[in-house]
Amino acid sequence: MKVKTHPSFGSRGENMRIATILMGILLGMTGCVSLADAQELPKLLISAPGPRNLSYLPIDLIPVIGADREEGVDLEIVSVGGGGVALQNLTQRNVDFAVAGVPAAMSLRANGGDVVVVAPVDDAPLFVLMVRSGLAGQVKRIADLKGKVIGVNTSTKTSKTTSQQLMELLLRSDGVPLDAVRIVPAGQSWVEQSSLLKSATADAVMGDEPFASRLLADGKVFFLANLAEPATLGSLKEANFLHAALETRSEVIAQDPKKVAKMVRMLKKSLAWITTHPAAEIVEKLKIADEAERDALQRALERYPHAFKGDGRFSTEQLRNTEAFFHKSMPNDPKSLSQTIESMVDDRWAGRAP
Repeated sequence: MKVKTHPSFGSRGENMRIATILMGILLGMTGCVSLADAQELPKLLISAPGPRNLSYLPIDLIPVIGADREEGVDLEIVSVGGGGVALQNLTQRNVDFAVAGVPAAMSLRANGGDVVVVAPVDDAPLFVLMVRSGLAGQVKRIADLKGKVIGVNTSTKTSKTTSQQLMELLLRSDGVPLDAVRIVPAGQSWVEQSSLLKSATADAVMGDEPFASRLLADGKVFFLANLAEPATLGSLKEANFLHAALETRSEVIAQDPKKVAKMVRMLKKSLAWITTHPAAEIVEKLKIADEAERDALQRALERYPHAFKGDGRFSTEQLRNTEAFFHKSMPNDPKSLSQTIESMVDDRWAGRAP
C-alpha cells in the first residue's frame, strides 16, 4: 500500500534531510553574525592590580555582567602587581585607563606624570598589615617590626604605591626608622602575597583582601593593623582616604571625552550591580574554580559590606582626607607636599557628594 504525502512535502526522510540542511544554514548564519559582532566591538584596555583583589573587584565584574558590551566595547583587563605598575602602563600609553590608589596617583603626578582621577572604585581602604604566624611571640606592635622584611604592593621609580606610603607612615608613627626595615615588592595577588609569607621570604606584608583573611583562616598570619578597623591604627586620623580609583591621561580626556564617559558609565553600572546583589551571587558570577578562593572572597564581601558606593560619586571629605594622608606620608618631599588633590580630579562624569 502506498503512503500518501502532503503535496507540499516529500517523504519523511527527505523532509528530515532538508530540515537538517536548513538548521545548519541558520546555525552558520548565527555563528557568522556572532563573529562579526565580536569583531566589530573595539577593545578598551585598562590596567589594574589583581586579579580578584577585593578593592578592584568592580573592574573585574564589568565584562562579567556585560557592562562593557552595553557600551559597545570589549573591556580587556591587564592585571599587574601594584598600582604603581598600572599607572606606569597608563603613562607609557600601553592602556588609556588604569586603576590605582589615589595616593599612588598623587605620587606620580608630583613626579611629573600625566594622570587624572576620574571616578572612585571603592569607598574604603582595605589594607591589612599581616605578620607570619611564626612571629606571634615576637611582634606585638609596629615597633617590633624593626629589623624585619616587609612586603608592600609593587612601586615604580615614578610612583610609590599607597601600600608603601601607608607602611612607611605607620613605621615612622611608631618610631621605626625606614632604614631599620627592608621593603620588598609583594605584588597584589593571592599567589604573590601568600608565597612571600608561606616561604618566610617576608616577615610581614601590608596586604590586601580577600588574601589577608584567607591566610588568617589558614593560620598562616595574624593581623597587626587593619584599616577597616580604625582602632588598630592608633593616631592615624587620615585612614579614611580614597584608595582605588579610575585614572586616565589628560590627553585622553582632551581627545576623546566620550571614551572617558563610557568607561565611567561601565564602572558605575558595576558598582550599582554589586550593591544590589548578595555576596554569594557576586562570587558565583565570577565562576572562580578554586573553592578556597571562592569562600575567601565571599567572606570578605560579607565582612566589608560598605567597601563600595552604589552611586559611584566622589566624596569631598574623603578627597580632603586623601590629600592629608598623602602629605603626612611624604613629609620630606617638597614636590609631594605641594601637590593638591583638586588639581588632578575631574568629577564631571562621576559627580561629587559633600
